[in-house]
Amino acid sequence: MKTKILLVDDHKILRDGIRSLVKGYDDIEVIGEAADGKTALQMVQELQPDLVVMDISMPDMNGIDATRKIRNNYPDIKVIALSMHHDKQFVSEIFRAGASGYLIKDSAFDELDHAIRVVMSGKTYINPQIASLVVESLVSQSSSTPPQSFALLTEREREVLQLISEGRSTKQIAFDLSVSSKTVESHRRQVMGKLNIRSVAELTKFAIREGLTSV
Repeated sequence: MKTKILLVDDHKILRDGIRSLVKGYDDIEVIGEAADGKTALQMVQELQPDLVVMDISMPDMNGIDATRKIRNNYPDIKVIALSMHHDKQFVSEIFRAGASGYLIKDSAFDELDHAIRVVMSGKTYINPQIASLVVESLVSQSSSTPPQSFALLTEREREVLQLISEGRSTKQIAFDLSVSSKTVESHRRQVMGKLNIRSVAELTKFAIREGLTSV
């Protein structure tokens, strides 16, 4: 029985490369592609893949929030994260969201087949380059450790922050999220207060640094 895969990455060249790689295996099949997290959620519902190969930094909805939504709604679907980031914050956040694997993009083609088989067997796969970061994060975790700035924000606040950083107006964000403009403004104020940020420019810098957007 073939493992059905959904590819989610905002770079078509990477999706094309993975699709070409997968064609060489009889027991793995790419059944769909998406360029952002929001589209990925729709395609997961429609296609019901066994596995999602998920980029972390994407427009509209980042891979961390998309992974969390997928895993909450479809706990049997596995997620392997793809990222250019070696930072332990990205690694810990994507695993907290429910991912079962983490690949660095510059080695993805060499490792992907092995990672897929490890994850589909019910185990966790971590790129060797960043495995030490995961161990370090686990060792340092304690109830007294203050939350990372990313974790301070609610899911809706992260959505609003990402859309603001991508240049959307308050009205556009309100339309996209099916809320009022006043609600968007309220979320913006809460985000700025929690992060101690005073301008949209600073919000944008924060979103890029935290991997909330690929801008």
